[in-house]
Amino acid sequence: MKISKTFLTFIFICLVLCTIQTQAQENIKLDFLIKNALVFDGSKNEPEKKDIGILGNKIAFIGTASQATKATRTIDANGLYLSPGFIDPHTHNDAYLNSKDSKTRENMPSLSQGVTTVFLGSDGSGGYQIGEKIDRYNQEKIGTNVALFIGLQSIRKKVIGEEDVEATAKDLSEMKALIAKGMEEGAFGLSTGLFYPPQNYASTQEVIELAKETEKYGGIYDTHMRSESNGLIEAIKENIAIGEKAKIPVMISHIKALGPAAWGKSEEVIELIENAQAKGVNIFASQYPYVASQTSLRAMLLPQWAQSGGKEAALQRLNAYDTDEKLQNDISKNLAIRGGDSRIVISRAKNTSLVGKTLHEIATAGKLTPEKAAVEIIKENFGVSAISFSMDPEDIDNFMKKPWVITGSDGGGAHPRTYGTFVRKIKKYALDDHVISLTQAIHRATGASAELLNIKNRGFIKKGYFADLLLFDPKTINDNATFEDPDRLPSGVQYVFVNGELSIENGKPTGKLAGKALKK
Repeated sequence: MKISKTFLTFIFICLVLCTIQTQAQENIKLDFLIKNALVFDGSKNEPEKKDIGILGNKIAFIGTASQATKATRTIDANGLYLSPGFIDPHTHNDAYLNSKDSKTRENMPSLSQGVTTVFLGSDGSGGYQIGEKIDRYNQEKIGTNVALFIGLQSIRKKVIGEEDVEATAKDLSEMKALIAKGMEEGAFGLSTGLFYPPQNYASTQEVIELAKETEKYGGIYDTHMRSESNGLIEAIKENIAIGEKAKIPVMISHIKALGPAAWGKSEEVIELIENAQAKGVNIFASQYPYVASQTSLRAMLLPQWAQSGGKEAALQRLNAYDTDEKLQNDISKNLAIRGGDSRIVISRAKNTSLVGKTLHEIATAGKLTPEKAAVEIIKENFGVSAISFSMDPEDIDNFMKKPWVITGSDGGGAHPRTYGTFVRKIKKYALDDHVISLTQAIHRATGASAELLNIKNRGFIKKGYFADLLLFDPKTINDNATFEDPDRLPSGVQYVFVNGELSIENGKPTGKLAGKALKK
């Protein structure tokens, strides 16, 4: 067989170009060279042993480094696993990132797990002054990257107030204007908490109209659904309708089947979502790997009508509890939804003697009914938080196995998910219990999240991407936070880079505030 001269010339040129490219890579003076790590690149691909180089805030080298490759600092990562920095699509870490204390702004609950980007404004709680927040974060410096949602709560309160009323055409126009401004300033989408007043007074059609405004700017719709318990199926259908009619990507935050009446319904939820996906609806979910949720005690137990008008109006109704039969009955129904008073534990309260106790224990000690005890606690401390042990492990597993379920902590409160979510998913659900593979666990905390949330140049280990990276030890990684002691840092995360700067070294924070406020 004869080989043409043209073909041989082509092969020669390719070899020369490869040699030049390799030499150019080797001659780069890197800031950091990470050698001998097993690299999970954020995709669905299985890991490979590679060397990774960082120059400035970007990944500049991927391959096998030769002796000619120079770096200011070389890290021998033999025995460690390298991953893109984790992306948390649902947090309440405002208190950390908004703090005047630079140490608090390191955002160690996230950073210690290898989370390098967090979303704020979840459950509709975010404001609409997106530009101001982005400027403040970039001026004051923060430990992790931050992305922002516009919150329905803030725009509805500003335009309509806290009453249970329907939005008028004028109201919708004003709310859309606030959304448009926030999206233009860099928000990633609109977030709602349709479980919480006054947001739950918004009709499905109102939400669709607001979501349409978000879609114009390429944003997503993030939601804490109207119900995760008795009304779970109806809430899923509502989200599908919003995604379909507004033609917008929908993220169901912290997907779960909450309470005895909802246990076992994960399969029906999955079928509904996947049927919608097959019809072209872009709908996905985030999840934290715990059997208990956390929110305010009033959100758990007070009927929504009793919260109309805000705090003072709600307290007036609570003061009339003993003579209000409807209020008593509705609180009893909400208590049953959660599985009873023994499943509810006070997690944060001004009266610290209540923390760690079940509602049953508090009621028994005070010789009160659980309903009456809850009312008295809320009257004393309107913002008291509680944990509800209301999920079935089988439902958690069912959701976690789906490729459209990414990891999100819902962190920020006195719950182990704040310090443990991402590490727990790796340790318990991938390495120990094999519910999903380690590659899947990492992909759904990195590349999948970046793609679904439309975060550019992050979430993967690729040349030219921002150097948000973590190195962890698979033998020692562990989530140490518990429900009894929720503020414990995890172990096993050895190095974390944020925008090319070393923020955790040998498991300890360096004090670097290298995070950036990201724009859509």
